[in-house]
Amino acid sequence: MDVIVIGAGVVGLSAALALQARGLSVTVIDREGPAAGASAGNAGAFAFTDILPLASPGILRQAPKWLLDPLGPLSVPPAYALQIAPWMYRFWRACSPSRVAASTAAQTALMDLSKAELEPFLAATGTLPMLRKDGNLQVYESQAEFDASLPGWAAREAHGIQFRHMTPEEMAEVQPGLSPRFSHGTFTPGWFSIADPKLYTLALAERLRAQGGQIERAEAVALGEGEVRLATGSTLKATHVVVAAGAFSHRLAATLGERIPLETERGYNTTLPADAYDLRTQITFGGHGFVITRLSTGIRVGGAVELGGLDLAPNFKRSEAMLRKAQNFLPGLKPEGGTQWMGFRPSLPDSLPAIGRARTTPRVIYAFGHGHLGLTQSAGTARLVADLVTGQQPAIDLTPFSPQRF
Repeated sequence: MDVIVIGAGVVGLSAALALQARGLSVTVIDREGPAAGASAGNAGAFAFTDILPLASPGILRQAPKWLLDPLGPLSVPPAYALQIAPWMYRFWRACSPSRVAASTAAQTALMDLSKAELEPFLAATGTLPMLRKDGNLQVYESQAEFDASLPGWAAREAHGIQFRHMTPEEMAEVQPGLSPRFSHGTFTPGWFSIADPKLYTLALAERLRAQGGQIERAEAVALGEGEVRLATGSTLKATHVVVAAGAFSHRLAATLGERIPLETERGYNTTLPADAYDLRTQITFGGHGFVITRLSTGIRVGGAVELGGLDLAPNFKRSEAMLRKAQNFLPGLKPEGGTQWMGFRPSLPDSLPAIGRARTTPRVIYAFGHGHLGLTQSAGTARLVADLVTGQQPAIDLTPFSPQRF
């Protein structure tokens, strides 16, 4: 075959479809099947306005307070603290002003490409009716919290991103029922979302199959020169291999001798029935690290970051804590009948993904580490992967995303 794609999440399947569109035969393998990981449980947002990296001075200022709360927006389980320490050191270094400026420029380029590619990609895959343009409302509990957000909005304004700061009365027009504790807000009308991220990813899988692609349930354990060794002991061969296995990707890269500092932001959510609240727009509670989103399948309350690796058991007290806060912030919210979820967001310490060729062979392409922006950057990443595989000049400079930059 021409290409094996490892990973049947939104990034892997988007890349597979982009490769298929260029006339290549594609097989996707995944140990659990399509939409089994973070692609199923994310907030469903195409957050193209999130051009600021997570690694930033603002996060450093808030991190000590957050870390004191084991159920807060950012936590590190004690059992994982020693193991995460080298990654945290790299994260701290990435927060310097010069590095933040470079990461913001790179993130902006990838966001612009992803936004430009999105609607043509949705149209080509028959999924355009799933796109929503309901905007996003970020809310603040004090003048100080609002003031702290202004440099970020200035950076967005410089890039031409439209937004509007709001009073409580203006917020109530966009989203009735907010708690009066929120004194300021900012509405971003150009914020896109998908009707349901799991259904979208499954639709991509069906489109790939309908066009002759294959999706196989198999666990990749090692890479070689144009080959993938499976847990069963068998080997698959192809001209190119694309690694888009999310938070597990660094384990495969290690079999080629590469040490890529990939960690996982373990995200939690609760999806409530669709009638749980009359939600008009996605709401971001930035000071508490979570969002609430209206999906076609329900109301999803989720977010936060738990740096706890791949093996620790989920701590669903985090989901419960966010749901309790959501009840306080939206007094009419009905909390009954929800389904809890935990998933792995693959994250690199400078907040940029790894997109590029393996160090030891040009036949292996990496496309992972998007953090909480996998859905957002999926169409742009798919374009870049297709450019690399077919030998075309990539649509943007890939130097900042080099897998070898660490």
